[in-house]
Amino acid sequence: MASTDKQKQLQSLLRLSHELGNPRQPLAILGEGNASARLGRDRFLVKASGSRLGILTRHDIVECRADILLALLDRRRVPDAIIDDALMASRVAADAKKPSIEALFHAYLLTLPDTEFVGHTHAPNINSILCSPRAKEFATKRVFPDEVVCCGVESVFVPYTDPGLPLARAIREGTQSFLKKRRCGPRVILLENHGVITLGGTVEAVLAAMCMAEKAAQIWLGASGLGGPTFMTRGHIRRIAGRPDEEIRRKALKL
Repeated sequence: MASTDKQKQLQSLLRLSHELGNPRQPLAILGEGNASARLGRDRFLVKASGSRLGILTRHDIVECRADILLALLDRRRVPDAIIDDALMASRVAADAKKPSIEALFHAYLLTLPDTEFVGHTHAPNINSILCSPRAKEFATKRVFPDEVVCCGVESVFVPYTDPGLPLARAIREGTQSFLKKRRCGPRVILLENHGVITLGGTVEAVLAAMCMAEKAAQIWLGASGLGGPTFMTRGHIRRIAGRPDEEIRRKALKL
């Protein structure tokens, strides 16, 4: 990738990170969450471990080699020390900070078609549902049209899994099942008792899916106190997903 293109991706990743960590909309606080950007077929940028999304700087972003991390996903019973060594070995610059442990799932997700950016937060309204018995239902149902437009007809649901390599494997498994079923990539991945991942070809797409999923969760919680929510039918969801005017709106919004 040319230097100018890399700088553009870096600036876009900083913008995405600052929006995800914006204190006015606390999707992620302190060291929570992470974000990444693809640099080509085999390299990507990701937030450094322990850094804060809202005040992220270029020094808190690590360029990584994807192949070193992807190779771990096919190995079984990998000790934590080996995973740490692989994370450090994946750095393009030897003096760069340690990548987030969740760089493992970012490396995989950035291989998906039409995916240039990935964001992960612990959004409070979404997590309120993901920490409840209705978590899977939130992934498979929709409550209003713009949720379909920004988040897709359905989300990937991943049962609680230990963060790190086990979680990266579970995300890959769930995403591959989704791809086989839907014949397209997901916009939203929901992690039980953990948080939410959104992905797309633009920063705007990642932010739209994240913010709309959080709004949907807030509406879910409000409707639950009134005997709901009432869900859209599969026919209504398909209609919204396929409407020509909604496709025009997606393009205008860079979704």
